[in-house]
Amino acid sequence: MTLTVTEAGLTLADPAAYADEGRLHESLRLLRRQAPVHRVEAPGFDPFWAITRHADIMEIERNHTLFHNAPRPLLATAEMDALQRQRDADGTGLRTLIHMDDPQHRVVRAIGADWFRPRAMRAMEERVQDLARHYVARMSEYSGECDFATQVAGHYPLYVILSLLGLPESDFPRLLKLTQELFGGDDDEFRRGSTPEELLATLLDFFAYFQDITNARRATSTDDLASAIANARVDGAFLSDIDIASYYVIIATAGHDTTSSTISGGLHALVQHPGELARLRDDPDLLPTAVDEMIRWVTPVKEFMRTATADTQVGGVTIKEGEAVLLSYPSGNRDEAVFADPFRFDVGRDPNKHLAFGFGVHYCLGAALARMEARALFAELLPRLESIELAGQAEWTATTFVGGLKHLPISYRLKE
Repeated sequence: MTLTVTEAGLTLADPAAYADEGRLHESLRLLRRQAPVHRVEAPGFDPFWAITRHADIMEIERNHTLFHNAPRPLLATAEMDALQRQRDADGTGLRTLIHMDDPQHRVVRAIGADWFRPRAMRAMEERVQDLARHYVARMSEYSGECDFATQVAGHYPLYVILSLLGLPESDFPRLLKLTQELFGGDDDEFRRGSTPEELLATLLDFFAYFQDITNARRATSTDDLASAIANARVDGAFLSDIDIASYYVIIATAGHDTTSSTISGGLHALVQHPGELARLRDDPDLLPTAVDEMIRWVTPVKEFMRTATADTQVGGVTIKEGEAVLLSYPSGNRDEAVFADPFRFDVGRDPNKHLAFGFGVHYCLGAALARMEARALFAELLPRLESIELAGQAEWTATTFVGGLKHLPISYRLKE
């Protein structure tokens, strides 16, 4: 049966499509070719324009005054959008960096920016390398078989980012579960519930946890990112409770879940492309380009949305003031006009102008840390890896926002 453009557009609002990469990329290829700026009217969602070409995504990302993040920064059902607008109006809605526009975005982003600059990354490098060694060593304890996604990739970046925040290790399992519930709200394995109220309960749990952290850090400031956020002042005043909690949430969740997906998906790609695995093992200097190729290949953040502040055109199509556009990053990262042979996994791909970290003023705050974590893990694993193969079916998270492999069963042999 031939896929239609309308059907292809609807896949962008279907969480199950992101757990089926063949179906997803078939739809995105069709949209890039026939309708790169396509209006989607999916049941249960307010309409939006799907933007699937790399050049058009870049144009929108560059023009942050014409295209705002607010009031609809990511794809959600019409019911959830209405609830968010209501909570925004009464001051209780989530307000992370992805919800903000300048000048507020610039001011609030600066609070955490120093913790992700090159000097801070150099200070973190030893800790990251220690954790990479620890988790590769743990693989040797699993008798040559493990679920890499849950037992290694799901924990290693979590420990990195929560160590940066300065949170107690005893709280890590709780925060991992809350992150899975937050980003896995459309996945039967991870979701807490199906109603908007049940989904928002996860956020309330996050907020309650981080309110206690804020109180503790204001009582006794420590040298960690949590203290920097808790004690930050804008125009002489502390951030509101909701803004502080939102800041913690975006750092603690996106700061590890996206990297976990990259590492799991990167290893899966190497297993599926043994020639590239051998190439990388033979030439470790390729690791930086290999990591960026893993990021492009996986694209953990599936979309962000923007709202036009005035009538404009994108790709020759009129977008009216107030209309929303969805930036499809998996599509932009497989655009044939930008990437030579885009469906080939190439550890030496250079240049690699992927959009996985966004572009412009909203470029991912933790991009350098994510790259460093992935490089450290594979630098430790690959020299010890004698053999590896899949030991079962890889499974992806059902999502329309953030996700990747949730299970990657492998069998392997490591050098002692």
